[in-house]
Amino acid sequence: MSRVWLVTGANSGFGRAITEAAVAAGDTVVAAVRRPASLDDLVAQHPDQVDPVRLDVTDSEQAAGVAADVLARHGRIDVLVNNAGRTHVGALEETTDDELRALFDVHVFGPAALVRAVLPHMRERRTGAIVQLSSMGGQLSFAGFGAYSGTKFALEGMSEALADEVAPYGIKVLIVEPGSFRTGLFSAGTTSEETGPYADTVGTTRRMIESSDGKQPGDPAKAAAAILTALAAEETPLRLPLGDDAVDAVLGHLERVRTEVESWETVARDTAIEG
Repeated sequence: MSRVWLVTGANSGFGRAITEAAVAAGDTVVAAVRRPASLDDLVAQHPDQVDPVRLDVTDSEQAAGVAADVLARHGRIDVLVNNAGRTHVGALEETTDDELRALFDVHVFGPAALVRAVLPHMRERRTGAIVQLSSMGGQLSFAGFGAYSGTKFALEGMSEALADEVAPYGIKVLIVEPGSFRTGLFSAGTTSEETGPYADTVGTTRRMIESSDGKQPGDPAKAAAAILTALAAEETPLRLPLGDDAVDAVLGHLERVRTEVESWETVARDTAIEG
C-alpha cells in the first residue's frame, strides 16, 4: 500500500532527495515549502504524487492547518519528515538572542508543532513514522556551532522522549544524523558578526564552511535511500548517523564521554547523603 508523506523543506537538499525517493517507491508526498513554485519541476514530472503546500515552519500556528488540510485531501499522514533547516556559525559570545531564537524556531518549535498536529491521527490509526533531520552536530559540537548544535541537541532530546511516548501506538521515531553532504546547507546558512577573540577557533570553522561548500562527500540520494531502508526495517533505529564522518565522529565522541566519566567515576559517585 502506498504511503502519504509530509516533508518540510522538500524543495532542496535532503528534503528533495527524500521526496524523490518516496515518489520512486510509489508514494505520495505533500511537499511543504515556503515557495511552492520552487517545486514546479517535480510537480510537472509527478503530478499525481507531489502535492506542494505553503508552510513557513517558523509559524507554529500554520502546522495544525496544514496537517488538517493534508488529512482532508489525502485521508492520512503515514510519515512526517521534519527536514527544513539551516546552519549558523558564530561563537556563543557573538550570537545574539534574536539569532538563537530564530534558529530554535526552525529546528525545535517548528518540528514540535508539526509533531503535535499529526500525532492524534497517527495514534488513532496506531501506525506512522516521524523522521527528525538532526545532524552529527546533535551528538557533539565544536567551536562556532554552539547555536546550531544547541537546537539539534534539543531536537534529539525531545525526539528520544517522544519515541518512548508513542511506541505503544505503533509509531516509529527516527533521528537522522548526517555528516557532510552535498546540499545547500552551508550556502544558505547565517553567521554572527565576527569578533577578534575567536579568530583562531571559530575562524577555523568559518573557513571550513567556505572552502567545503559544494565539495561535501555525501550523496543526498544515498542518504534518502538509507532513511527509507531504516523505516522499512522491523527494528527501526532511534538514531541513524549518515556518512563516514558522522559515524566516526559519533563513535569517537561516545568513547571520549565514556573515558571521561570513568576517569571521574569515584568522585561522581561519592555524592550520597551520609547516614
